[in-house]
Amino acid sequence: MILSKRERRIAVLTIMAVTILVLDRGLLTPYLRHRTQLTVDKQGILVDLENAHGLFARREKLSPKWEEILKSGLKPDAASAESAVLNALRDWAEESGLTLSSLKPERSNKRGQMQEITFQAICVGPMNGVSKFLWRVEDAALPVKVSDLQLSTRKEGTDDLTLQVRIAVLCLAPPSAKPSKTGPKTVTSAVEEKIP
Repeated sequence: MILSKRERRIAVLTIMAVTILVLDRGLLTPYLRHRTQLTVDKQGILVDLENAHGLFARREKLSPKWEEILKSGLKPDAASAESAVLNALRDWAEESGLTLSSLKPERSNKRGQMQEITFQAICVGPMNGVSKFLWRVEDAALPVKVSDLQLSTRKEGTDDLTLQVRIAVLCLAPPSAKPSKTGPKTVTSAVEEKIP
């Protein structure tokens, strides 16, 4: 079969169009899609790298402050934190001229690597003593904060107030128990050993 010049041109153009279409669908479009995805991934990695550098710089900046917090007041366990805060609250109330009528730990919440212990204290005394007491709590080296506060008068027209305050303290949380690599130990009785 002999093709005319016009038919040959149409055939060549058709073959070229099909070849270009196949190359576009099989090579060019996947390549461009992959290249775009790599660019997006690269930008994400650069943002993550910048955040990591910022985190390391922040750690270096805050490391001395963290060491100071550990040395000055952050306790390694709940028992020592509870003891330190109970003693401090008694001292602060006495120094402020307040009578401490009730002081008790209420609850403990774990927040990541930290543990927050809440105390409730009820004090009685004048407004001047209440302000001194609250100032001592806010100015303490211990990591404490006032989380709830109620102030009421015992007698109308007198400077005899009742302060009910909840104070939270932070300490390091105990490490979570890790399972042993050998698994739990089991005890077998003599009767079980004799059974075939």
